Amino acid sequence: MTFIAPHYQKAKKKALLPFFRQDHFLVKTPWWLKKLYPDCLWDMPGKGKKLYLSFDDGPHPTITPFILNELRKYNAKASFFCIGENVVKYPDVYRQLLEEGHATGNHTQHHINGWKSADDHYLRDIKEATAFIESPLFRPPYGRISRSQIRKLKQEGYKDRDWSIVMWNILAGDWVQELSPEKCYQRISGKIRAGDIIVFHDSEKAWDRMSYCLPLLLEKYSKEGFQFEKIG
Repeated sequence: MTFIAPHYQKAKKKALLPFFRQDHFLVKTPWWLKKLYPDCLWDMPGKGKKLYLSFDDGPHPTITPFILNELRKYNAKASFFCIGENVVKYPDVYRQLLEEGHATGNHTQHHINGWKSADDHYLRDIKEATAFIESPLFRPPYGRISRSQIRKLKQEGYKDRDWSIVMWNILAGDWVQELSPEKCYQRISGKIRAGDIIVFHDSEKAWDRMSYCLPLLLEKYSKEGFQFEKIG
């Protein structure tokens, strides 16, 4: 067993904070963060000119249908990481995601923060959501999950499969209300590369920026010959 000194653990967590703060974030995931969490899926390289759009925190009764309409224009597929309690509220919208051929994933039942939750409580919340979201894909809310939670989740598995913990390579920052829609798009449009997993949100907080960026992104990269695929 490798011993990590407490002061090093604190320093490492402090180094991660700028990446995870809600008002200050890195658009492109740095290589060293992927090395710290090698059991997570960060991108999908080597599959040609493909991009992987994902949307967190839905479903929402008006915002999610807007996204579906935009995706339909380009025959694009995406992955939706849903909160269990929102699936309970809007089952018809969730069903529409599946009927239109998109992937869904577990985003916990109550959108809880892994760094602020005991492992048992966190795993119970994920398991509660499996009653409404049948998928081996999981994305931790806020991107915050501990190594012990990853290990226990992997050990527990999902039915006859392993959990796939899906992170991202491009973080749009659409939830940051101080960010103008134009600036949000400028920050991401030049950084996207083949194989990137891109995060938006189908939530009211993100609406102004997401609804501006998504149509532009779909148009730009479709014209450049990219296909939009779901994860899994």
